[in-house]
Amino acid sequence: MDTSKTGASPISSPSVASASAGPAPAAEPAAARTVSLYQKSKKIYPRAVSGYFAKWRWALVWLTQIVFYGLPWLMWNDRQAVLFDLVSRRFYLFGLVLYPQDLIYLTGLLIISAYGLFLFTAVGGRLWCGYACPQTVYTEIFLWFEHRFEGDRAQRMKLDAGPWTAEKIRRKGAKHLVWVLFALWTGFTFVGYFTPIHTLAAEAMTLGFGPWEWFWVLFYAFATWGNAGFMREQVCKYMCPYARFQSAMFDKDTLIISYDAERGDPRGSRGKKVDPKSKGLGDCVDCGVCVQVCPTGIDIRNGLQYECIGCAACIDACDGIMDKMNYPRGLIRYATQNGLKEHFTRAQMWRRVLRPRVLIYTVILVLIVAAVGASIWMRTPFRVDVIRDRASLARIVDEGQIENVYRLQVMNAGEQPHRYRLGVSGLNGITVDPATEIEVGAAEARWVTVSVRVQPEAAAEAGPGSHEIHFDIARVDGQDPAPLVVREKSTFIIPR
Repeated sequence: MDTSKTGASPISSPSVASASAGPAPAAEPAAARTVSLYQKSKKIYPRAVSGYFAKWRWALVWLTQIVFYGLPWLMWNDRQAVLFDLVSRRFYLFGLVLYPQDLIYLTGLLIISAYGLFLFTAVGGRLWCGYACPQTVYTEIFLWFEHRFEGDRAQRMKLDAGPWTAEKIRRKGAKHLVWVLFALWTGFTFVGYFTPIHTLAAEAMTLGFGPWEWFWVLFYAFATWGNAGFMREQVCKYMCPYARFQSAMFDKDTLIISYDAERGDPRGSRGKKVDPKSKGLGDCVDCGVCVQVCPTGIDIRNGLQYECIGCAACIDACDGIMDKMNYPRGLIRYATQNGLKEHFTRAQMWRRVLRPRVLIYTVILVLIVAAVGASIWMRTPFRVDVIRDRASLARIVDEGQIENVYRLQVMNAGEQPHRYRLGVSGLNGITVDPATEIEVGAAEARWVTVSVRVQPEAAAEAGPGSHEIHFDIARVDGQDPAPLVVREKSTFIIPR
């Protein structure tokens, strides 16, 4: 039988081969082969790109970095405007002074961030990743430095492939020097949110950082240098969990970066003056520029992939090629799956973007923001914690009075010192000693030991056991038309 015509394999089955060729000789042992379970990642050389979305990306780079690097230097009421003082356990946010007991506001902030992420992802895909994520922002900055010292994509590839010369050492050394200095500045700024940055700057002049300051400056600098300089897309593809569960937030009406295969295929190169329809081609000239500008090295023409961070660099690159070929823009664009399938116009797609899922996210987000904002607005500017003295639950003192001892922590969350008066209620004839006023400095906390007493007649009337009482702490320094009062519940024990 002629196997070349039938397509059958020319190798016969084992039974047929053994029957025709007789006994087979003993098989020789196969040569040992090493199989690697690790595949080295191929270095990606993103090509520089300009365009509408690149301008937006750089605008977000400038905005986020001005906030990050500038905020610690702002002053508010003769102190740093934003400072997380872990030693004294006070957190300053402009006019707010928060204590660890105000952890509920951090919870509210995390919930707002989560719902904001859900909302933006449902509307426009990975907008956070593409424009404002620190990994994206610092990668853009480090790539900008790399372009300045080593050139664009082709020059960098040629430089890396070439031998180590004095010019190569000079270029790479200068690049890494700038990277390290920028990373150290980043680490210094990060620590400046926890140690007053003016104090930190004075310490930097003499390298007089404390042990923890040295650790965090160098650790954060090393993380910035490593992540933005070397790991780059590896962080987005393998370390960031968002890449794995982003698809759960998408649906067919989510605006994502899409390649219009119906318009672009079949792909192929052609001259600028050639009509693609005459050659049976689509608008895609198969130049590969969309792949060259991608920071994660994917081909968006293969459809949505989890590696895509939504930076829209491929849109800017493709629009530039379409302009050169005098073709309409939008071969790669923000579009929905339903929009591509049903040939929706831009207006039709945007109308479907405002769907119930997005509206529900929006309403929930607005309600949470309003609730957190109202809570902060109505927040009492001081707090009180009441702790019973565990050494002696109750004791009998002068003339048969029953005494319980408490420790009160009065925390002034204002920017000015205030006076407070202590009071107690809940049982007949109950008194607190000392009944005098106490003063607490600005943004300080003061512990006060007080004894609460009940007359023997009132104790007999109430009976033995645990009784609910309330401490009333009023701010009485005359700065308010009506004194602010905080009431805290505790218990008073009458022995048998």
